[in-house]
Amino acid sequence: MSAPAIDVTGLVLAGGRGSRMGGVDKGLQSLDGEPLVAHALRRLAPQVDRMMINANRHLDLYAGYRVPVWPDADTEFAGPLAGFLAGLAHAETDWLVTVPCDTPRFPLDFVARLQAAVGTARAAVVVTEEEGRLQRQPVFCLLQRTLHADLAAYLAEGGRKIDRWLDRVGCVDVRFDDADAFVNANTLDELRRLGDA
Repeated sequence: MSAPAIDVTGLVLAGGRGSRMGGVDKGLQSLDGEPLVAHALRRLAPQVDRMMINANRHLDLYAGYRVPVWPDADTEFAGPLAGFLAGLAHAETDWLVTVPCDTPRFPLDFVARLQAAVGTARAAVVVTEEEGRLQRQPVFCLLQRTLHADLAAYLAEGGRKIDRWLDRVGCVDVRFDDADAFVNANTLDELRRLGDA
């Protein structure tokens, strides 16, 4: 396992509606006897200096993990970018890295790999190959804290597409060959399959 990345806050995104899971709070759904958020926190913690959770429901339950819990600034459930914004607003480090709560087997060195590749850019994102095509994993993102104002402006303009915002800020795509590590659970059936894997 790699050493923690320097000056990076890790943010677990658990603020979505969970609509494809029937509206349940996805981060609290169980995999191998533990909530998904617990898996994400455990894998991310060794890779970063400090941790946060973005959640919009059951804040008391998330607070039980003894890391700061920050809801979106509004109640519109504006998607992952609203979670990014909450993280950037509250990060006390120069960099923020985001992971979704529903991808419990992401690599134990992905933060260091993003940090090594970002160079002079202000953002880096995981890219995997799927069926012969490169595919961004846009919620696995390393962001410089200075991007807060630009993201706030983008959301105020009605922007919701993560890829469009990442392109706007000059994000670096970082290739990862271990695509299976980024498999997520959008539905209860997918969650069951992850438990069987």
